[in-house]
Amino acid sequence: MNTLYPLKFTPILKDKIWGGKKLKTLLNKTNSSETCGESWEISGYDGNFSVVNQGFLEGNELPELIEVYMGDLVGDKVYDTFGLEFPLLIKFIDASEVLSIQVHPDDTLAMERHNSCGKTEMWYVLQAEQGSQLISGFRTQLDKKTYTKLLNDGELESALNYEPVRAGDVFFMPAGRIHAIGAGILIAEIQQTSDLTYRIYDFNRKDSEGNLRELHTEAALEAIDFAVSDSYKTSYPVISNKTVNAVDCIYFTTNIVNFNKPVEKDFILIDSFVIYMCADGAGEIIYGDGESVSFTKGETILIPAAVKNITLKPNKPTVLLEIYIK
Repeated sequence: MNTLYPLKFTPILKDKIWGGKKLKTLLNKTNSSETCGESWEISGYDGNFSVVNQGFLEGNELPELIEVYMGDLVGDKVYDTFGLEFPLLIKFIDASEVLSIQVHPDDTLAMERHNSCGKTEMWYVLQAEQGSQLISGFRTQLDKKTYTKLLNDGELESALNYEPVRAGDVFFMPAGRIHAIGAGILIAEIQQTSDLTYRIYDFNRKDSEGNLRELHTEAALEAIDFAVSDSYKTSYPVISNKTVNAVDCIYFTTNIVNFNKPVEKDFILIDSFVIYMCADGAGEIIYGDGESVSFTKGETILIPAAVKNITLKPNKPTVLLEIYIK
């Protein structure tokens, strides 16, 4: 069997009524349309399987690779837990308009209702228009009754927490937290492999056929966590040429590597695949006996669990998101 190597996949592009042009203009998704909202970079979600686009595995779908390589690809523990399902869904999202106010169910509720895992996710802001903001959680304590009255009276927005955003900001979105990406924001999203979203409010927007989009008012009510947080933005130190942790949860760990000189990586203690998303800059990943794979802004690369030593070599100042499962 040929040796595994860092894998690139063909992005799966999704048009959205709130999508825009930044996936093309800023992240080099050349085939994207004028209303492309999402680029699914690595997906094992049923019906949206990522396909390798370089090397001897070109043309293979992600679940096929897991079936053949098992723990060598995803890590033994990950394979024992998830089998042929790839546990993360990795995306870039361009919101030229505000997304619906929504919530995702947790594992328990999702399993009970949909026989699925829940959806905890995080956002890393790549670019934001001046004055743009997003919604994360409530700014004031509510209960179901007060929340329902605000929703029915069209006043829910008054109780939501708005966060101004700029490039480099990180927001962790545990299942149950009400949220919405605001207009003018380009993000990287790391999430559980789930497409479960309960839409709460959609600003009375109409789809391409002129219909109001479906709301999931009742379903959302049981999913919402009404707890108010002291801080909704995730803080992390920005340190050059070091790997800095941003998010650490049971579903994924995300580090940020901000570097302008080569960084050596040893994954001997990580029993997991590692994903790199290039948020800025360009460079190459050197592995094996000096082989290399290049990357540029907007590209995503999966390092198989069997590849334990790599060097990240930048061509210019570069920012990578480093993602794996502990």
